Amino acid sequence: MRRAVSQPLPLWRFYAVVGVLCILLLLLVWRVLSLQILDLEHGYEFLQDQGAMRSVRTAEIPAYRGVITDRRGEPLAVSTPVVSIWANPQLLKDSTRLDELAQALDMTLPALQEKLDRYEGKQFMYLLRHQVPAHARAILDRKIAGVFGEREYRRFYPAGEVAAQLVGFTNVDGQGIAGLELTFNEWLQGVPGKKKYIKDLHGDVVRDIGVLQPAQPGKDMRLSIDLRLQYVQHRELQRAVTALGAESGSAVTLDSHTGEVLAMVNYPVYNPNGSKSGSPAGMRNRAITDVYEPGSTMKSLTMVAALESGRFTPETMIETSPGRIRVGPKVYPDPRNYGLISMTRVLQKSSQVGVTKIALDLGHEPIWEVFHRFGIGQPPGTGFPGESAGELPNRPRWYATEKVSLAFGYGITATPLQLASAYAVFANDGVQQRVSLLALDGELPEGKRVIAPETAAKLMTMLHAVTNEDGTARKARVPGYQVGGKTGTVHKVGPGGYEKNKYVALFAGVAPIENPRIVTVVVINDPKGALYGGGAVAAPVFAEMTTAAMRLLNVPPSELSTVDTAVAKAAGGST
Repeated sequence: MRRAVSQPLPLWRFYAVVGVLCILLLLLVWRVLSLQILDLEHGYEFLQDQGAMRSVRTAEIPAYRGVITDRRGEPLAVSTPVVSIWANPQLLKDSTRLDELAQALDMTLPALQEKLDRYEGKQFMYLLRHQVPAHARAILDRKIAGVFGEREYRRFYPAGEVAAQLVGFTNVDGQGIAGLELTFNEWLQGVPGKKKYIKDLHGDVVRDIGVLQPAQPGKDMRLSIDLRLQYVQHRELQRAVTALGAESGSAVTLDSHTGEVLAMVNYPVYNPNGSKSGSPAGMRNRAITDVYEPGSTMKSLTMVAALESGRFTPETMIETSPGRIRVGPKVYPDPRNYGLISMTRVLQKSSQVGVTKIALDLGHEPIWEVFHRFGIGQPPGTGFPGESAGELPNRPRWYATEKVSLAFGYGITATPLQLASAYAVFANDGVQQRVSLLALDGELPEGKRVIAPETAAKLMTMLHAVTNEDGTARKARVPGYQVGGKTGTVHKVGPGGYEKNKYVALFAGVAPIENPRIVTVVVINDPKGALYGGGAVAAPVFAEMTTAAMRLLNVPPSELSTVDTAVAKAAGGST
């Protein structure tokens, strides 16, 4: 059998293969040259960009949020550095150290695994936010692959619950969501910066390249409140609300000349440094957002309408016998028959009969106009979230009882802040300054004249009479100082109308009377027990707050003789 003879490979095939390989090699060399040396078609930039996509990252540099202080520079809100722990789920899901990580995070392993499953396919998820650096370092020092740290800032409120409802708070991302933190969020938050860095395959930072854009810190903000007064009023209000078993309470103090809010407190409260899931009742700034019928505190404004009519003076005598008066189907009684008394005495005793006769003589139109002029039914314009305007109805037709009840402060609503702003008119020679929650520096904005200086002076004398021994607000007196004000006691409104045994007690006062520095309004909502009137419940709180305020503001004691003589003359028509 003959063996087959193998045919030699054609030479041209060999050269063809070699030629193809040479061409491919030349193409490869040309491509390398074009990309790296010759830089045709921006090849070098292409390679740099591709490399950067795989290793160079851009990170945000958090901006420091502006500091909020009181008028004396005491901090109310500051930002402290913290560390947030985050992970890359794709790097972490197959880790053999999940149990160790769960323990470090104070989580159960199933909870951690469930979170990883929820973020499956993602490259980022937070494990813990806003940890103190020491705790975060204890976790990061374990060097668990896929777990990283990020510096952030957390808001801290040194005054705690004392100023919480006014200052507000931020969310976990540092955005203001309540109070002045929300109102002035853009002013406070700043602008985050940017930086570049290089990461390795494990996600660890190898090298910082540099800052592309530095972070711009937020602007600081100085509030009008005096933290010393804020602490005092918080303490006294809490004490009163608790002792009386009341539902809530509010107090606000204004600088009588500038309109600045020196203190604003409410109770119940919440702690802004703890859980933000407190009850809505504790988180509301009731002094600005909640409205009440102001009751007899509005009789002072009714007296303004009477004086402006030209038919009444503080000494005008009014017959209140037999101690009650009927208007339509309703009878308005006094506690007793005061007889023939002066208009000052009407205010001093808060005589329903006397005010009713004044209201019937004037008509409701001038009274309504004075209320509107003083800002009732209009927002104060603070910019605070949820600020209420109250209500001053302007009906085309008024019933006789509605005309009279308007003079008593019924059928209208106002916030404690609005009431304080109205009484500041008396204390500022008839001029109303716009209410400010921010400290005013430099020249004071021009105020609005509401009443004549002479009218304001007469009302101040009448308000002082209310706090005398014979007045309804004798418990509002402050040792060493002459004060003035007006009480108010109103029935609460329920589903079926006015509730028989539920009240709101109010007091609006000025101190000192001869050279006013502050105006303070106290509201106690639904006090329980035998004491419920403004004179018995709200006036003593005003006295305690004002005693401390006079000391803290270095106000010299009153000169008694001139003031007392004027009051005695005005109240001269006796009981």
